[in-house]
Amino acid sequence: MSKEKNEANLDKVSGSVKETVGKVTDNEKLQSEGAAEKVKGAVKEGIEDVKDTVEGIKEGLSDKEDK
Repeated sequence: MSKEKNEANLDKVSGSVKETVGKVTDNEKLQSEGAAEKVKGAVKEGIEDVKDTVEGIKEGLSDKEDK
């Protein structure tokens, strides 16, 4: 797993923790920060997935050109 995907997962996990703690402690600010951090992690992960897909397509095209 790439460094960027690890960071995305860390954002999602820490966001979930913050959101849960915010809910339990009735802290709306912390809850909102956690939700935003989860979204940030999901977006980062999506970007990395797109990068991986593009890289796979490039490799596939390169393999076809070599034949």
